[in-house]
Amino acid sequence: MAIITLRLNDEEEKILDLLVKYFDTDKSKILKEAMWDKFEDLRDREIIEGYEKKSSAGKVAFGTADDLIKKIANKNKTTS
Repeated sequence: MAIITLRLNDEEEKILDLLVKYFDTDKSKILKEAMWDKFEDLRDREIIEGYEKKSSAGKVAFGTADDLIKKIANKNKTTS
């Protein structure tokens, strides 16, 4: 497990303390959750960029909810 030192200015420290009190948790948990939120944003961006590339190449197709339900039902029949 890594130990990281983080330097905060006075304003950043006040914000962190406010979050600790508001969420009734410790500083480490607040910072870890912020890290995971940023990681999730990165993954979302990668997915969106992949979709945009496929869309630009004309490789995106849309269907109805009924089409999706039929596709799932057919898949379940073949795997049963």
